[in-house]
Amino acid sequence: MTLSNATLDALPATVARPRYDRAALTPGIVHVGCGNFHRAHMAVYLDDLFAMGEGQDWAILGAGVREGDARMRAMLEPQDWMSSVIELAPGAHAARVIGAMTGFVPVEAGNGPLIAAMTDPAIRIVSLTVTEGGYYIDPETGTFSPDHPDILKDADHPEAPDTVFGAIAAALKARRAAGVPAFTVMCCDNVPHNGRVTRDAVVGLTRLHDPALADWIAAEVAFPNSMVDRITPATGPRERAMATELGLDDAVPVTCEPFRQWVMEDRFPAGRPPLEKVGVTFTPHVDRFETMKIRILNGGHAIIAYPSGLMDIQLVHEAMADPLIRAFLDKVETDEILPIVPPVPDTDLMAYKALILDRFSNPEVADTVRRLCLDGSNRQPKFIIPSIRDRVAAGQDATGLILLSALWCRYCFGTTESGAEIAPNDPNWDMLTARAARAKADPGEWLAMREVYGDLADDPVVAARFAQMLGAVWREGTAAVLRAYLDGSL
Repeated sequence: MTLSNATLDALPATVARPRYDRAALTPGIVHVGCGNFHRAHMAVYLDDLFAMGEGQDWAILGAGVREGDARMRAMLEPQDWMSSVIELAPGAHAARVIGAMTGFVPVEAGNGPLIAAMTDPAIRIVSLTVTEGGYYIDPETGTFSPDHPDILKDADHPEAPDTVFGAIAAALKARRAAGVPAFTVMCCDNVPHNGRVTRDAVVGLTRLHDPALADWIAAEVAFPNSMVDRITPATGPRERAMATELGLDDAVPVTCEPFRQWVMEDRFPAGRPPLEKVGVTFTPHVDRFETMKIRILNGGHAIIAYPSGLMDIQLVHEAMADPLIRAFLDKVETDEILPIVPPVPDTDLMAYKALILDRFSNPEVADTVRRLCLDGSNRQPKFIIPSIRDRVAAGQDATGLILLSALWCRYCFGTTESGAEIAPNDPNWDMLTARAARAKADPGEWLAMREVYGDLADDPVVAARFAQMLGAVWREGTAAVLRAYLDGSL
């Protein structure tokens, strides 16, 4: 039986289901981008809240602006907008059906239905998970790029925009004209200073065609920063089989680790659900939590990803079981990253690092090394390069981080050390493979990517260290270089 309201009572007793009347829910949030992470994170928090009898006028209305969003809508509709979440603790699986979504806006060119939905006075929050690379950030300046073709197209056709930022601007314009207060825009993507980045995209696009509206948005609309965290692998045959074994006929099941965290600024002029009752942290110090997570967790993912990929290790927990890779991660985190992470309220950074190592080691999650290697050209400037930059500025050693950058270069050459071909794994893969081939003879070719390294390429110590690391990886292989780093002989 397909998952639906009518079949909930027929689910096995081991599968938890919504403990509230879904018919009593009313939407207060439009969420754009209803992929795995959203359904394992924000939707779960709201499901917990509704089960307490709280905030039931804050249900989710799903939405999207891409072809993939339309496919997601088509799969969720027969399921009455529900999907399952399977938490994977070591040795135990816990399945639940999440009922926090009450509908999904039709996905159409020009985004008319989305704009209409966001114009509804009942909608007081518009939230987003559109991936780290979806914010039109100029890689060289780190700021919004107003000359991107997508942005210029929306500026020429603001009444029928293609991007989510154009749709948000159009809905805010309609609300202002109707005398309806602005909604809050809540970014849930893993982007540093994500509220500010989202504000820059909405205001920057709007300024191209309606400066007065841009000024109004800048003055009246809240864009709170947030930090989100939960390891959520892609769904494939294994995950679908797992759902079936648990008695779930779900087209879009999600698996995830048990851990989850959500930290936000409390800036919601139009109101918000009382999420603090289900574990969300509201604080003015989001930036501290964000830096901790991005440097230690996301940076840690990169540290294990590229040596593992080169050594033909397929799964993250298998990488953590390799003594060399685990020791490499631990040493870089302890010696090079933790000392430059600012203090975080009520948090022991060494304990947080230990938690991260445990989370990475969970064999039930079966996260893939390939997923961690994905989109390095976008992730390295956010997760690794800032740590290198901070250590260089402080006159401190960054050998392990620079070695990781050399391993990324070697990975982008396009073959593992066994000679196996690496399938394209970055939006800029062709450029990266060509540059990595040239860098084999001239390492400066790699550092010349200003959009990644900025002016670090001009630092003679960084350039010399990178050339040394890359040469050693090519001559001696990944395992030998990791050993040399760990024993201090590199």
